[in-house]
Amino acid sequence: MKTKRQMNFSRRTKKEIESELSPISLFVRVRREELGYTQTELAFRAGLSTRFVKEFELGKKTARLDKVTELLNYLGASLEVKRRGS
Repeated sequence: MKTKRQMNFSRRTKKEIESELSPISLFVRVRREELGYTQTELAFRAGLSTRFVKEFELGKKTARLDKVTELLNYLGASLEVKRRGS
């Protein structure tokens, strides 16, 4: 059975959903699709759980940084932290 959040999420358009995602979550989904992987395949290849990949692509705000870094590294990307105003 779907949760209330899942039902509300499924009623929205793809554009509405993408507008709420972080640039990193959107990058991961787009890159995964470019590679032709399912979320399960990407998770397996990156050494992460399918649940983590699914939740991250949906914009989970509490994702562990080490797992995000692993995922980005597998996709050939890195995370750069900049000071504001730099």
